[in-house]
Amino acid sequence: MASFSTLSDIDLEKQVAALSREIAALRKAVSKRGGAYYEDSRDAALETYSDLAGRLRDAMPAIRKQGKVIERSARDHPAVAATVGLVVLGLIASLLFSRR
Repeated sequence: MASFSTLSDIDLEKQVAALSREIAALRKAVSKRGGAYYEDSRDAALETYSDLAGRLRDAMPAIRKQGKVIERSARDHPAVAATVGLVVLGLIASLLFSRR
């Protein structure tokens, strides 16, 4: 074990200053990398969103058409629509209670 009398205060100050510079350089590098990762993830999210929006925009006419067909069918056969609705609610309830 080294004794404290052999270490000079100047050497310690130099080491502390060198470590401070290294820490500052590391903080700067981490900051740059963090900013780059943030920009990359933001760009990826925007690209995914625009792709999804484009697909949804292309599918909207078919979705509207199917919605009108379902609505017309429910108006023509209200008892069947109510039965299907109750069956779906029962399935959802059984799934929720089976997890507990």
